[in-house]
Amino acid sequence: MKTKKRGIYEKYVKRFFDVVFACVFLFLLSPVFLITAIAVRICLGSPVIFRQARGGFEGKEFLILKFRTMTDKRGESGELLPDTERITPFGNFLRRTSIDELPQLVNILRGDMSFVGPRPQLAEFLPHYTEAEKVRHSVRPGLTGLAQIKGRNSLPWKKRFEYDIEYAKKVSLFLDAKIIFLTLFAFARKGADGDTESFYDR
Repeated sequence: MKTKKRGIYEKYVKRFFDVVFACVFLFLLSPVFLITAIAVRICLGSPVIFRQARGGFEGKEFLILKFRTMTDKRGESGELLPDTERITPFGNFLRRTSIDELPQLVNILRGDMSFVGPRPQLAEFLPHYTEAEKVRHSVRPGLTGLAQIKGRNSLPWKKRFEYDIEYAKKVSLFLDAKIIFLTLFAFARKGADGDTESFYDR
């Protein structure tokens, strides 16, 4: 992947804002974190935090953090049941409200993520991106992004990646502010559910 020339905002200001606001929100939302952690422990068990390898900035892997939303129910032979059978009403609530994503504030503080950027996909996808799609890794992945305000998971993969690439090429303070503002209205729209199309079928 070719190194992209980054402007002052993208190189310095954006990261400064990420650190400051991640600290502020971690402090303000600490009661929500505590209550959610207790509820997850009681309703879904341990561990409270779910960790998963995702593809990040410059194609490097990192562990994304989320509140757990599924049980460990297994079939008669000991295999984990399908996701649809392990998700609970409480887990669905966490996903619908995006509360399960709150631990990613720690990812932002660490530098794994930003508030705005392409959503990080599974690390196993990394070898399968086209050269054009790899541009999405020239910026840090985000809590929200251009694809999220355009339809979230209801969009086909190809369209999502087009929005990711568009964002990576046009990063600016104005665009980030616009995406964050519109996210407040978009997160509850249809499209918060799981993908309807396989990554490999895109």
